[in-house]
Amino acid sequence: MPPQTPADTRPATPPELTAPQPVDAAEPVGATEPVDAEAAVADDPAGHRFECRSCGYVYDPGEGVKKLAIPPGTPFLELDPATFRCPVCRSRVGAFKDIGPRDKPSGFEENLNFGLGVNRLTPGQKNVLIFGGFALAIAFFLSLYSLR
Repeated sequence: MPPQTPADTRPATPPELTAPQPVDAAEPVGATEPVDAEAAVADDPAGHRFECRSCGYVYDPGEGVKKLAIPPGTPFLELDPATFRCPVCRSRVGAFKDIGPRDKPSGFEENLNFGLGVNRLTPGQKNVLIFGGFALAIAFFLSLYSLR
């Protein structure tokens, strides 16, 4: 057992003398903050993309909309519902649905564990895999001309 230091010999503050912590009514008792920083960003609706159900246009807050003079970094929830319209089909804000953050894997949550890990790829990673495969196949095909 290590020797006691003067800090260890101080009496503990009785619980009735400590200041009570405020309890948030909206947060269930025992809930904790997310440990993963990426999970916290994914749960933040300010970074989510929204898709128009009429035409398929995707509003990405990281890009904004030049046509409507909306600067990059403007969350969809901060747009004025009375004046904002889809730049393609002119639908109102109610026609848009939340499709999640840009880097979220596409597909249903229960299916993400199947498919040899391919289902966990983001849409951008899937594009690199598909078009990279096409480029590799073309390179192999062109290499056949070097054979005699």
